[in-house]
Amino acid sequence: MVVPLAFFGVFFAYPVTAIVSRGLKDGGHWQFGRIGEVVTDPAIGHVLWFTTWQAFASTALTLALALPGAYVFARFDFPGKQLLRAVVTVPFVLPTVVVGSAFLALLGRGGLLDELWGVRLDTTVWAILLAHVFFNYAVVVRTVGGLWAQLDPRQEEAARVLGAGRFAAWRRVTLPALTPAVAAAALMVFLFTFTSFGVVQILGGPRYSTLEVEIYQQTAQLLDLPTAAVLTLVQFVAVAVLLVVHGRTVRRRESALKLVDAARTARRPRGAAQWALLCSVLVVIALLVLVPLVVLTLRSFDGPDGYGLAFYRALASAGDNGGTFVVAPLEAIGNSLAYALAATGIAVVVGGLAAAALTRRAGRLVRGFDALLMLPLGTSAVTVGFGFLITLDEPPLDLRTSWILVPLAQALVGVPFVVRTMLPVLRAVDARLREAAAVLGASPLRAWREVDLPLVGRALAVAAGFAFAVSLGEFGATVFIARPDSPTLPVAVARLLGRPGELNYGQAMALSTILMLVCAAALLVLERVRTDRSGEF
Repeated sequence: MVVPLAFFGVFFAYPVTAIVSRGLKDGGHWQFGRIGEVVTDPAIGHVLWFTTWQAFASTALTLALALPGAYVFARFDFPGKQLLRAVVTVPFVLPTVVVGSAFLALLGRGGLLDELWGVRLDTTVWAILLAHVFFNYAVVVRTVGGLWAQLDPRQEEAARVLGAGRFAAWRRVTLPALTPAVAAAALMVFLFTFTSFGVVQILGGPRYSTLEVEIYQQTAQLLDLPTAAVLTLVQFVAVAVLLVVHGRTVRRRESALKLVDAARTARRPRGAAQWALLCSVLVVIALLVLVPLVVLTLRSFDGPDGYGLAFYRALASAGDNGGTFVVAPLEAIGNSLAYALAATGIAVVVGGLAAAALTRRAGRLVRGFDALLMLPLGTSAVTVGFGFLITLDEPPLDLRTSWILVPLAQALVGVPFVVRTMLPVLRAVDARLREAAAVLGASPLRAWREVDLPLVGRALAVAAGFAFAVSLGEFGATVFIARPDSPTLPVAVARLLGRPGELNYGQAMALSTILMLVCAAALLVLERVRTDRSGEF
């Protein structure tokens, strides 16, 4: 536990604490009265209200659209199922700026809806809600559907034999068993939408702002650190409560059910109703997932002289972007890949050690450590990035001019995915195998190398893949610390979208398409090496 604790202490707790204390201290004295002033400000109250209700609305809409999909993937067997399962997961690993770009190409000025019917939905709440559903659809399908596939259908059949109708049997037998998984998925969706940044910044316009966007504006544009510090504390408390509730629902799900092999529960659809359900789910996936990605790709080829590679060729020249970059935007691809590989290495080491520590011990201390590892997913990435700039500026941690600063920030987001992927597999390793190796003279290190590593090798590869994908798309912290001569892909997309002109817009679509393809390729590889189908990410 020493290495993970040191990593999170230095690169997470220290920067966040430093920026909050700097915002709330004046002349060496704490100004706690500032908290009341900020929270009671009508403008901030509007931001808090919008952040909360849009998160509830996004969660409810996601559950309504994704639960039928979870049932279809859990109970039906049809051609192309595994490929479609990977396709619906692509949005989850996409950077939020790419999601925003895709919906901007679909719903914004000159978008598909604007061309066909003259309808624009950008800068409206509907664009934000639809983008959140697009991003989180796979969370529900994989989390709920993964458990649903492992529920024994004979229990529901037994209820029907005893006289219960189809709906009554589902409500009394299946629904109670699924409730912890549904609650866990809903909490994760709420967490991701509550802390939404890139989607709201691109699609919300000046009218809509979440806590994360407001923190960014107060920090980067208004230089109002006291207000940003208070908002960070509010977001931190809300996220901590969500993680505690989420941890309890996950423990209930892990201990309350007897599961069966998922391969035994899926079958071909029967009857008109089941085929209609399958077709309706496929239509939702096509409209919700495929159409935005296809429109994004088409926009990247729709140049001033018709369809072609004009925008892609412009990426190779630093002089064709109106001074947006010091270097050619195409160099952002190499920068992102190098940063993501370094971040993956850090995340695998730190997350692997943390997962190993969590399998060896039990009790409240370990549960608290587990929750600590999840906090970076919900804490303001903007705060972390700005905290890096004001804390890691003195020896021996003067890293502001070092390239490693970006991978360190990205690794903070990758570690939770490594832990969540490896922990179930490590817990499944029989401790008696290690004991037998020790009896035969193996040292603890050799026992781990000879026993644990071969059993968790595939899970380690999956964990590294997820860490690579999420590191590649990290934006909130990277936008602060990426140097102008070494931008990452998400930062480059955001800068291009922030400048007027058809060329800048087209280059943003082209870079977003490249980033989408890289993430999708990584995900398809993960689907082939994945060992478990429990639905956890």
